[in-house]
Amino acid sequence: MLPETTPEDDDSTAPPPTRDKRPPERVDLRADLRAALPDAGAAVLVTVGVFGFLYARMQSGDSVTVAVMPFMDDAGTYWMYLLSQAFGWSGLLWAWGTVMLGLLLSGPRPVRLPVSRQVLERWHRTTSLTTMALMFAHALMFAAELVRYEGQLSWAERLWAGFADTFVPGWYDSGTGRIAIPLGQGALYLAIPLGLLFYVRHRIGANTWRRLHRFVVVVYVLSVWHTLLYGTNVWYGEWPRTVLWLLQLPVAALLMARLLRPARRAERLGAPRRGGVTWPGWTVRAVGRVAAGAVVVGLVLVVASGRDGGRERPAEPPATSPHAHEPE
Repeated sequence: MLPETTPEDDDSTAPPPTRDKRPPERVDLRADLRAALPDAGAAVLVTVGVFGFLYARMQSGDSVTVAVMPFMDDAGTYWMYLLSQAFGWSGLLWAWGTVMLGLLLSGPRPVRLPVSRQVLERWHRTTSLTTMALMFAHALMFAAELVRYEGQLSWAERLWAGFADTFVPGWYDSGTGRIAIPLGQGALYLAIPLGLLFYVRHRIGANTWRRLHRFVVVVYVLSVWHTLLYGTNVWYGEWPRTVLWLLQLPVAALLMARLLRPARRAERLGAPRRGGVTWPGWTVRAVGRVAAGAVVVGLVLVVASGRDGGRERPAEPPATSPHAHEPE
């Protein structure tokens, strides 16, 4: 989520003594890719740390993944699946951070920021690029694991099976993945164009870009939903799942603040009036604010009640088997 404001939308009551008539400097994708290298390096380090943690837990027999899928009790064999999990968790963490930055930049102006707004905007752009890369790496390693598993097929069939199950919506046909994997695919396929449209907004128009960019929140919701459904480490109703729910509270609160007090004056609710906001537009904005408030209340109730959709850990490990493919 990139900032949706322009200099003329700022609420500052003390205008500068002179106004610069030059157009704002165009942000170059290549420059942002270079600036994202330190951020991407940090993401790789986090991913390596998560992978090491998951690998050690599988080796020790404490892995929740093994509790869900006992056939995976071999870290040396299923290391690509563990790496996919690690990329997924670091990707979700980076997605959380970039959405928080986006909401902070497009909502009410904080009284004091630890760094300049320009620095926050650059961080937001670079974390967005890193998030897209992590999401793709998560999917790619999942596909690689499926290719490795399909050892009885020819290489062409194995490559197609791994690609189709990972990247073709509706192809994966086993268990919870029939719902969870299309959700993840939707998040990936929306994240990349919505993130990169920022760099061509001068061609499509700022208003068009701004309207499309609001769907970044949908990307984040799909990512969290995918994790809650398919993340074996939060499969059971235990503290990791509770923490994941808790992390959504500040996102929902900032979204609510962003809707109630948007940085752009044109987006404020106000009252329908002639020449101003029309009744349909006013109704859509009002419903959005009510829905955001309901989400905040719902999240609080979920965390407070402990009823977060987690499954009960079975006394005996489930008799599950890997996802099977029948050759055509």
